Amino acid sequence: TGAQQSATVANPASGASPDLLPHFQLEPDDVYIVKNKAVSLACRATPATQIYFKCNGEWVHQGDHVTQHSTDRSTGLPVMEVRIEVTRQQVEKIFGLEEYWCQCVAWSSSGTTKSQKAFVRIAYLRKNFEQEPTAREVSIEQGIVLPCRPPEGIPPAEVEWLRNEELVDPALDANVYVTPEHSLVLRQARLADTANYTCVAKNIVARRRSASAAITVYVNGGWSTWTQWSGCSTSCGRGWQKRSRTCTNPTPLNGGAFCEGQNVQKTACTTLCPVDGAWSEWSKWSECGAECTHWRSRECSEPAPRNGGRDCHGPELDTRNCTSELCTHAAPGAEDVALYVGLVAVAVCLVLLLLVGVLVYCRKKGGLDADVADSSILTAGFQPVSIKPSKADNPSLLTIQPDLSTTTMTYQGSLCPRQDGPAKLQLPNGHLLSPLGAGRHTLHHSSPAAEGADFVARLSTQSYFRSLPRGTNNMAYGTFNFLGGRLMIPNTGISLLIPPDAIPRGKIYEVYLTLHKQEEVRLPLAGCQTLLSPIVSCGPPGVLLTRPAILAMGHCVEASAENWSIRLKKQSCEGTWEDVLQLGAEPCTELYYCQLEAQACYVFTEQLGRFALVGESLSMAASKRLKLVLFAPAACPSLEYNIRVYCLSDTQDVLKEVIQLEKQLGGQLIGAPRVLHFKDSYHNLRLSIHDMPSSLWKSKLLASYQEIPFYHIWSGLQPFLHCTFTLERLSTSTCELACKIWVWQVEGDGQSFTVNFNIAKDTRFSDWLVPDEVGTPALVGPSAFKIPFLIRQKIISSLDPPGTRGADWRTLAQKLNLDSHLSFFASKASPTAMILNLWEARHFPNGNLSQLAAAVAEVGKQDGALFSEAEC
Repeated sequence: TGAQQSATVANPASGASPDLLPHFQLEPDDVYIVKNKAVSLACRATPATQIYFKCNGEWVHQGDHVTQHSTDRSTGLPVMEVRIEVTRQQVEKIFGLEEYWCQCVAWSSSGTTKSQKAFVRIAYLRKNFEQEPTAREVSIEQGIVLPCRPPEGIPPAEVEWLRNEELVDPALDANVYVTPEHSLVLRQARLADTANYTCVAKNIVARRRSASAAITVYVNGGWSTWTQWSGCSTSCGRGWQKRSRTCTNPTPLNGGAFCEGQNVQKTACTTLCPVDGAWSEWSKWSECGAECTHWRSRECSEPAPRNGGRDCHGPELDTRNCTSELCTHAAPGAEDVALYVGLVAVAVCLVLLLLVGVLVYCRKKGGLDADVADSSILTAGFQPVSIKPSKADNPSLLTIQPDLSTTTMTYQGSLCPRQDGPAKLQLPNGHLLSPLGAGRHTLHHSSPAAEGADFVARLSTQSYFRSLPRGTNNMAYGTFNFLGGRLMIPNTGISLLIPPDAIPRGKIYEVYLTLHKQEEVRLPLAGCQTLLSPIVSCGPPGVLLTRPAILAMGHCVEASAENWSIRLKKQSCEGTWEDVLQLGAEPCTELYYCQLEAQACYVFTEQLGRFALVGESLSMAASKRLKLVLFAPAACPSLEYNIRVYCLSDTQDVLKEVIQLEKQLGGQLIGAPRVLHFKDSYHNLRLSIHDMPSSLWKSKLLASYQEIPFYHIWSGLQPFLHCTFTLERLSTSTCELACKIWVWQVEGDGQSFTVNFNIAKDTRFSDWLVPDEVGTPALVGPSAFKIPFLIRQKIISSLDPPGTRGADWRTLAQKLNLDSHLSFFASKASPTAMILNLWEARHFPNGNLSQLAAAVAEVGKQDGALFSEAEC
């Protein structure tokens, strides 16, 4: 043998037995080179005199062989075993990408034998999967296929699946199997299958993990069966009844769709009112009988009992003894004479009463037509008796005797003439009102502004003070008497109107109006209820009002009867919130009423307290108004810059708080606010920034968008929800920023903000967002009303009585577009006063008196003779 042995092989000797040819007891097997570790190939043959390896057609050098000799114990023949090592460099250097193989050749005296070929391959496993599983959302019982194509490798990688880092074993779960292409199949998705799934590929070289795929198995909601209809809401007359169903069959889970349709149905119902029976008048006494008795009778017929009403109690027949005189026969015609005398007396009384009524009416009418009114008629509740002015030189003055109950309660106020201005009510000389004359005057009373510290000090002695906010920023207060007045919290749209004669004469009340922050008052909300207005207190609680005050406050609801059930809530003395009124339904009490308009609501209440407007959506089409406002720092000394996007309820009070907060933070307004209609669709609100010049700016936000959860917005209890976009400018010389900010509800409509401004310029904070309201928080007496006091009284006295041709308060309500509230106005002692009070609440301080005067004049023209002056 030489260094590289030639291929000369001796032929078997002639006649040699084939059994003496070598046969292999061990042949080389395929092997893989892992990283840089050499592999060993071995073969063993008997009988063999020589064994050499041949790799890819070339003999392996004799010095690379390791040979071992032994003897087979069973046959006694010699056994030879040979080993060689193959390195990675040999495979790569000599044969490159071709298959590298080796085999053994064994010699004996009879000839040679070759072993099987053993292939030597370099093992590897690529890093990247050819296909990874992706996240999916599937409905329950739906089939799922998660594909996985492992990375290329030698030997080919084996695949296994992990569910939340635990091995998925198809042998233990009949709902799961793995295809030959390594895809994971879930035959029917179950809630328990909601997890993160990972495909794992491994061979002798490495173990690779795919990106995790989140599988969410959701359940779409289904309606339960309808409940039974509730009983009629009224025990007498027209009412309503309802039935409901819940989205619990099944309950939506993991983002499943909520049930479509209404969860409450209402229908009208009528309950027959029980009528209790009542006795008719007694009949005349019968003539005295032979037994010296007479009788009279009555019937249970006025009215007769019906619909389950109670029968009359008492006897139907009354009998008594006659006197001795009645037992004798009376002279003919005596009863007729007594009857005639009684009739004449009744007629005389009626005539006297009629004359007295005419005199009173003439006196009252003559007083209202006076040219000048004594100021004491407007300020008697404020002045002590000793300083009442005397004007004997003018006999036509109206005067009023002071109320002696006010002598111990004096008010140090001032009276000043009110100048006629362009907003003064000008009524034409028509049939409705007679002219007041050329010397017309109106009176103005100054506001009794008490010191804030004194007022709060007095409040602190009351038990209800503990629940009022500290400080006077969101509080208005004043002292009022029978002339009424107005309280306003500036820049919030919240006011309280106390109409004339709402406070009993002789009484003086200190009244406050406060706005609460949501964190100060706990208002429990159930289900899909949402706060639609600010929480407002007016008091003191328990104060006696003879006429309803009007509380005005903003709201953020897009009201519609088919989408919303809206309730007015009031907090009781025990601290619990109660429903006092359902808007759109017949009021169950005359203490409260609510006029809901597009941006504000006006609450008529005869009891002061704490109020809030709460809504419950009846369908996913219900929506609230959100005001989207952008703020950013007025100056930017560093490279980092923040844009804050606020998502607020569309009411002035919340906007006022945010503006005050941003002033403290040094923020400035960017662009005009936008309104977004946020629907009850259980979808979150997303915000993202786009179209920003990448050469000047970059966003530090890791995700492509930010998200505000649905329930944080829908409840209305978190007032200052916002997202911050943190940007970084690449150079301090960059002062211009141009971008777009998108705000949208998932699977809903959206809004975009085009932002373009200079951050280096010191921009003044935008005050135009909520213009400051003119005037003081407290106005007392005539200065609190647009309609002069005497004109108001004449309108009321003229329109309250029913008109023969409809020319009364009903026509005025129609002309002012208030005819939908006629039933409420009619339930009050003075419907016209209610209409004028509502007009004052809606139009102060910028109401158009000319339009009101024109409407009043048109009412008077409908019947020319109706309002003519009567001669007295």
